[in-house]
Amino acid sequence: MDKIHAMQLFLRVAELESFSRAADTLGLPKGSVSRQIQALENHLGTQLLHRTTRRVQLTQDGMVYYERAKDVLSNLDELDGLFQHDPTSISGKLRIDMPVGVARNLVIPRLPAFLQQYPGIELELSSSDRLVDLVREGFDCVVRVGTLKDSGLIARPLGKLTVINCASPQYLERFGYPESADDLASHAVVHYSLNLGTRPPGFEIASAGGTHWIKTGGTLTVNSTETYHAACLAGLGIIQVPRVGVREALRSGSLIEILPQYRAAPMPVSLLYPHRRNLSRRVHLFMEWLSGVMRDYVD
Repeated sequence: MDKIHAMQLFLRVAELESFSRAADTLGLPKGSVSRQIQALENHLGTQLLHRTTRRVQLTQDGMVYYERAKDVLSNLDELDGLFQHDPTSISGKLRIDMPVGVARNLVIPRLPAFLQQYPGIELELSSSDRLVDLVREGFDCVVRVGTLKDSGLIARPLGKLTVINCASPQYLERFGYPESADDLASHAVVHYSLNLGTRPPGFEIASAGGTHWIKTGGTLTVNSTETYHAACLAGLGIIQVPRVGVREALRSGSLIEILPQYRAAPMPVSLLYPHRRNLSRRVHLFMEWLSGVMRDYVD
């Protein structure tokens, strides 16, 4: 039995509370993972996991072993890279999640340089509007745009994205340019809500006194940033969006910035990851690279 490999499998099963999910994230057969965990338990002379048909949970001994195993593997990873200065010596898989707009507009254009510098790194990049569960789904780190909720994870601020108001030329030709906040009562705003069935309070305006919401017209609510942009391009209404996400549309004239004096508050960008001591060198390298990428776009 490869004890280090078995320890790594155990950590993944414990974090995901599932042999199947752990096997899927590691690209291994479920039976192989189960057998190696069983062999580890036999070697240690104790049961590490409670197994039921619905979930897998740590035993008391499993909890103790889990914490110690995290520290051991973290220290081993540091030792492996202690004297390695050649980027080609860094290898392994990274699983990252970030919003679609961040991936498409900021990260993907710069990603070839990173993968060329570290050819041994295999990257799994998840992009959606859904908030993934970093631990349960086996992600090394995730990018979040917006105000964070308390998650027990470590948050590294990357800056803030300027938010602007946009409309298409077709929309403005049909309904005219709003010149004040009061004008918005007769204009359509495309609403964005991650959970359909709930609707945002309206048009957001930031001021020294805090955030204010203006009621507007508009009958369309979407739950996808891609659809949000497409609706604006189609002339269905006004949107409030990070400027970096519509740079090309602004340059081409397919979208026009309006009401610059009534912007929403800048959107914070954060990098979330679990305990510092459980981060591999490749995760550290990616996070530093990503921080450098974001510096070119955030305030």
